[in-house]
Amino acid sequence: MEDAEMEAQTENGRRAYDPDADHAFPDEKLNEVLEFIHNDEEIQAYLDAQNVNAVTRKGYNDHGRKHIEIVRNRALLLYDLLKRGGVEFNGAADEGLDEADESVIVAFAATLHDIGHIVHRDDHSYYSIPLASDILDRVLPNFYDVENTVRMKGEILHAILCHHTEEDPLTTEAGVIRVSDALDMEHGRSRIPYEKGGRGINTVSSQAIKKVSLRQGDTVPVLVEIEMLNAAGVYQVDNLLKAKLHGSGLEDDIRIVALNVREGSDHIVERVEL
Repeated sequence: MEDAEMEAQTENGRRAYDPDADHAFPDEKLNEVLEFIHNDEEIQAYLDAQNVNAVTRKGYNDHGRKHIEIVRNRALLLYDLLKRGGVEFNGAADEGLDEADESVIVAFAATLHDIGHIVHRDDHSYYSIPLASDILDRVLPNFYDVENTVRMKGEILHAILCHHTEEDPLTTEAGVIRVSDALDMEHGRSRIPYEKGGRGINTVSSQAIKKVSLRQGDTVPVLVEIEMLNAAGVYQVDNLLKAKLHGSGLEDDIRIVALNVREGSDHIVERVEL
């Protein structure tokens, strides 16, 4: 896939992993899994319900179906770019699983990482584990035998648990989920709380982010470019994304550049680079 095509897939309005595109990894099993997820009523019900505590009751940014779609798409784009850059993935490999299972781990973990919100926003990553475990017990046998179901389940749950900074990822797949969760930072994510009058730092800083693009880097496998409308966006970059990148295992593989793109000469912050 050309750089221009990869960048276009992360533009507002598309943001989509394309199953028909050429990828740097075997994608047939992934595409089957994505279709299953899309048509699974229980999974889709969780993605809707998990926004009640997060947004309706706590006033946080979106953690529902749209957030999951964006995180999963960016996780798969990030995974593809890292594979093109020669980065080795150890999650599936350590378990004796196939290369094709790496992207399946990423897809399932991205989809289920926030379902713990139906219990409570606080410590939701820990509540996500038993809920996701039940779903995986039902779903994975459609694609794996008993032994590989157990191994896949462990790797997916590990990636889910480590999407927050309290736990360190032990696999590259988990690192991808951790970073991708923070890459959903554009203004659209804070639309619901902002329209309801929310002006907390998460909402205001998210409103300041115009666009996030992923592409192949010159000196590292992945370049993340972030366009900010004002200095409030620095909070998303420096406090949230930086915290997720630190300890992800991908610090040397991802370069992050944030630019203030609003016209004028009174910028407090012109450029931030991680």
